[in-house]
Amino acid sequence: MNTSTAGMGAAGKGAAGTGTAGTDAASTALPNTGTLHTLGVLLAQRLRRDRIQLLIWILGIGLLGLFSATSVAQTYGDETGRIGIIRLAVANPVILMLRGLPQGTGLSAFVFFEIFTFLALLAGSMSTFLAVRHTRAEEETGRAELIASTPAARTLPTVATLIHGILANLVLGIVVALGMIGGRADVAGSLVTGAAVAAAGISFLGIGLLAAQFMLTSRGANAVAASIVGAAYIVRGLGDALGTPSPDGLRVTAAWPSWISPIGWGEHTGAYTTNDLTPLLLNLALAAVCVAVVFALQASRDSGASLIAGRAGRVTARPALSSSLGLAWRLQWPTLVGWCVGGAVCGLLAGILTKLIEQAASSDKTMQEILQKLVHGSQESSAQILISTMFSLAGIIAAACATQVVIRMRQEEALGTAELIIASPVSRVRWLVDYLVLGTVSIVLVLAVSAGVGALGIAASNNTGADAGDMFAAAAAQLPAALIYLGVLALVFVLLPGITIALGWTLVGIGVMFGVFGGLIGLPDWARDISPFTHTPVPSQGATDWSGGLWMLAIAILTALLALVLMRRRELQTA
Repeated sequence: MNTSTAGMGAAGKGAAGTGTAGTDAASTALPNTGTLHTLGVLLAQRLRRDRIQLLIWILGIGLLGLFSATSVAQTYGDETGRIGIIRLAVANPVILMLRGLPQGTGLSAFVFFEIFTFLALLAGSMSTFLAVRHTRAEEETGRAELIASTPAARTLPTVATLIHGILANLVLGIVVALGMIGGRADVAGSLVTGAAVAAAGISFLGIGLLAAQFMLTSRGANAVAASIVGAAYIVRGLGDALGTPSPDGLRVTAAWPSWISPIGWGEHTGAYTTNDLTPLLLNLALAAVCVAVVFALQASRDSGASLIAGRAGRVTARPALSSSLGLAWRLQWPTLVGWCVGGAVCGLLAGILTKLIEQAASSDKTMQEILQKLVHGSQESSAQILISTMFSLAGIIAAACATQVVIRMRQEEALGTAELIIASPVSRVRWLVDYLVLGTVSIVLVLAVSAGVGALGIAASNNTGADAGDMFAAAAAQLPAALIYLGVLALVFVLLPGITIALGWTLVGIGVMFGVFGGLIGLPDWARDISPFTHTPVPSQGATDWSGGLWMLAIAILTALLALVLMRRRELQTA
């Protein structure tokens, strides 16, 4: 807990006692000089607490925009190449679902088509996590009740979180616009792009605040909010895929589903073409409605309560819960199901798109070059490259699932529930072993599901360019990279538990940026080599080089063993 929160917590503890002492403590922590002063203290506390996370989010998203604009200018400087890619996308709705709405062959408009939906998705994730972290998570830990006993009461913390989130998104929009301008995109269109990203983030900020009112735990609120962000991306994709192409095949008018998605509203600004900011009013209206409902609900419920009450537990526990591993599985399996669904989507796309992309690449050398950049200059066939590319996304999902397992372990420790487990005949090392086993099983399940669904996709599409063995080999190639995240983050948890959560997601983000998108955005080889995903083997019909995977597997095992050794001497840390 940082200094500002600690000060407020001390005030709350005083107030929880008898009259005068509570009042004196509250006035010491928050001088009664007016609402604006109290609001300023709360806002400063949030800015200080999030300074590292927001810096990573904002710079990462801004750099993605910059590198994308620069790379597209280098790769698609020729209008002929852009025409070919756009017509391929228009002819294949699945590509539109993943990318966005083509709006002509202009270089800047092509950049917007390539990257905007992903930028908006990241902005939405940043905003929902921020909203839940400062609302439901505070109620879950009891800090919100302490702060409510000071002059801040219950309303001002939510107002401070709202202002904090809006400021973060405004800064994000400015950074994205500067990144696009730095990539030599048109200035006016870049400003519209930045505004669209910020507006999407503000919409999801309101959704995150609303989810925190309904769910009893921060994990539940994050899951609901993240699901809504993902659903908005999918609904927007369906609207784009069902859209009407122009006669020349270079533009698409989206169908109605795109108009019910906050990400779709940003698309309809037509950045770099029409530059119409009007659709962003829908984003702001949605945010305003969500915030109004949040304040209405907050005024009528008890602190720590939720609109969806937690289910009553069983009178007697199931036999599986008699072990610490069984308990860890029970806590993690709902989240694991969500990650498996994401892996299944990647596998399905790999199975369905392989034949289509191979046909396109056979007549378009530019497409072949792009695919080779995705997997670090591989010279394999287009089918093998596409399978490896899609399964690299499945590998990211598996790594994220493993990261969340370790984060769950840290949350159990911080909340004090791990101490109850270790007070039983379960040692610290055994407890850590259980979570490492759970993380490994989770990784294997995500990759197995993606491979199995990919094999079904091949069968459904009558694809003769690949077989089920290719899918399972590509999934197996991702296993060492995902295990590295499990082992390394477990070591971080043992040595520096306080930064486990922030560093865990940061490492995943860096791995994705450098390893998966590094080739497309023109990063040098040394930067790409930082990411484990760069070194995953590319299964081929001939000899496959598994040396990179073996090295990563060795690193994962060594870091996990080191974490187990050091855990013997480590005390539990709840702060």
